[in-house]
Amino acid sequence: MANQVIETLVSGGKATAAPPLGPALGPLGVNIGMVIAEINKKTASFAGMQVPVKISVDAKSKKFEVTVGTPPASALIKKEAGIEKGSGNPLMDKVADLRIEQIIKISQMKQDSLLGKDSIARCKEIIGTCHSMGVLVEGNSGQQTIMLINQGQFVDKIKSGKTELSAAELKALEAERKKLQEDIEKRKAEFTALGKQILASMEGKSKGEIKAKLLEAKIPDAIIKELMPATDAVAAGGAQATPGAAGAKPETKPAAEKKK
Repeated sequence: MANQVIETLVSGGKATAAPPLGPALGPLGVNIGMVIAEINKKTASFAGMQVPVKISVDAKSKKFEVTVGTPPASALIKKEAGIEKGSGNPLMDKVADLRIEQIIKISQMKQDSLLGKDSIARCKEIIGTCHSMGVLVEGNSGQQTIMLINQGQFVDKIKSGKTELSAAELKALEAERKKLQEDIEKRKAEFTALGKQILASMEGKSKGEIKAKLLEAKIPDAIIKELMPATDAVAAGGAQATPGAAGAKPETKPAAEKKK
């Protein structure tokens, strides 16, 4: 009989015999504990991430082989950057900063699934993903960093394959991440205050006019969406007709009540 194959996602370093993995392995007659141990050993470096794994079992000998894939590049970037998600507005809000060594590390982990023919091209692919997530590289946007690489910067480091950072460098990156987050919160507060001023000054105007004014002030769409429901509520409240008001339709009583 041919090998039987199971493909699934596991939490890096924390696979268990619970469903779906345990029940899938049971009928194959392998030592489930040994399989789980092998999976956790091979996925330990992906702690906190969902990792694709493939277990191939020889139907006759019951020998098994565990092959581990890699999480998406975006997941690896978030892990290296120490963030839960990328930026909602990557062109304006930068959520973290990575060193070129971290880019090299991610490119090496994703080597088999990247299109780049050499280490420099593969690093550029990862930097491109950083750009779309609002993650800086060496203090620059992804596009700027790629331009610098094209000009010869970081090339020697990339070719060296160095991926480790010192404790001092990691500490500096954490401080930078916190500063970037503080900057985002500060800008959000400023945009929110400006948006509320515009809303107050345009009381009674149509929703379309108000939104156009907010966009003109370059207020991010996410903040506009937070502020606009307030204008909807005001508009809805103002549209309610009061009994006896000019132009208001008289209250219509149910037919059953008219007959009385």
